[in-house]
Amino acid sequence: MDMEARAHSEHPEALRLWLRLLTCTQLVEKQLRTRLRERFDTTLPRFDLMAQLERAPEGLKMNELSRRMMVTGGNVTGITDQLAQEGLVDRVDVEGDRRAYRVRLTPRGRKLFNEMAQQHEDWIVQAFSALSDKDLATLHRLLGKVKEHTLESGR
Repeated sequence: MDMEARAHSEHPEALRLWLRLLTCTQLVEKQLRTRLRERFDTTLPRFDLMAQLERAPEGLKMNELSRRMMVTGGNVTGITDQLAQEGLVDRVDVEGDRRAYRVRLTPRGRKLFNEMAQQHEDWIVQAFSALSDKDLATLHRLLGKVKEHTLESGR
């Protein structure tokens, strides 16, 4: 169901805006999930895990991956196992800790991720193509104010 459909004209504008943001996020994410599956036969969580590894060429421990992705260790383990079987990531022992290992992209994984990331970027640009450069900058600035206020009020 469209999240915006829950709002009525008598609701505060802030609530209606919140529901529009949620709706837009869900629509864009659904498009991304479909396109990743169709073009690369992959999922958004797999893409997200590879994105984290791309930012850390030396690799990340499983608990670091879990924390960065804000998911359980079990989720990260399952995705990592799949990617390792496909030769897209490998596991490297952590010196001094026989129980731990780092996960990192293989050269093949890095190449595939770079292709996916470029396509992902293009899809995001396309999703926002109804907005002018000025509209984009204004929306970015305004949402930045909301983010800053929310972070400050949460302290």
